[in-house]
Amino acid sequence: MPELRHDPIQRRWVIIATERARRPSDFRVDEPRSEMAVCPFCEGNEDKTPPEIYAIRQPGGIRNGPGWSVRVIPNKFPALGIEGNLDRRGVGIFDAMNGVGAHEVIIETPDHHLNLSDLPVEHLECILSAYQERIRDLVKDVRLRYIMIFKNYGVTAGASLSHPHTQLIATPVTPRTVAMEFDAARDHYRLKERCLFCDIINQEIISGDRVVSLDDHYVVLTPFASRFPFETFIAPREHQYDFTMASRQQITSLARTLRSTLARLKVSLNDPPYNFVFHTAPNTQMYPRRPGYWQTIEFDFHWHIEIIPRLTRVAGFEWGTGFYINPTPPEDAAEYLRNVEIP
Repeated sequence: MPELRHDPIQRRWVIIATERARRPSDFRVDEPRSEMAVCPFCEGNEDKTPPEIYAIRQPGGIRNGPGWSVRVIPNKFPALGIEGNLDRRGVGIFDAMNGVGAHEVIIETPDHHLNLSDLPVEHLECILSAYQERIRDLVKDVRLRYIMIFKNYGVTAGASLSHPHTQLIATPVTPRTVAMEFDAARDHYRLKERCLFCDIINQEIISGDRVVSLDDHYVVLTPFASRFPFETFIAPREHQYDFTMASRQQITSLARTLRSTLARLKVSLNDPPYNFVFHTAPNTQMYPRRPGYWQTIEFDFHWHIEIIPRLTRVAGFEWGTGFYINPTPPEDAAEYLRNVEIP
């Protein structure tokens, strides 16, 4: 029988359609090919991109030239621009402001054909460290309220270039999805003086039904109210509200965890398109801000990564109601992923 499940983090209901239950072999995504004659992200084509903002280079490497391991550049077609004032204003009953923010591309590797699940753990450490450095730099800008790290893998997931890369967008407002998480976490903490995420993680580890993998630092889950088949959730086992606070040892462990999780999805689902997003703390240095808005953020929020394979489509019912219909129970998805033999 189908089951309605409530997500206490996003405060939404999900339909787990058990009568439509689907196994990994039931999903087939025909990915269109998108290749450019000359890839601007490949090593040797640095002159075809905007000047780099940050890079991790090999000894002897030259700025804006070959010899890099990870390279960060401004997006050539940014969603938001870094220059200017916000100029918040009312337009009758509406609100508007200038499109100020940051839009960057983290080129993960010089090799066009190596994706995150293929790279050595040491290289993933460099990529994760680059994420941290860019967030640390951008939170110094008091105009910016939130910095989102996300990846679109595959044309179906929104990638316009196949060369392995991640994107960063910093916004002058807190996005609604993460604002809902902040509100739910704050309300739970006010009521119970505990972190909502810690409570969920501890309960899931005890249950084990939806645990995909577990080590000393991180847990990988299929959420109780998963919106999509094989949706996964990675979070530190110990409370930590800000991704930039992860230590070198924790980054090494996260690199292993992220690589193995993506490898499990690749093997079990035939290399599906996917999106991942980092949900971390907001910029507490922005100005002005509402009094007390982030007062307990270090105690109530818990940073995490969401990975969403693009195996189904959002249609009219989902758009009209905010409900999602998931044909694969997360318990089944976790079992499949646990049993995958990783190369």
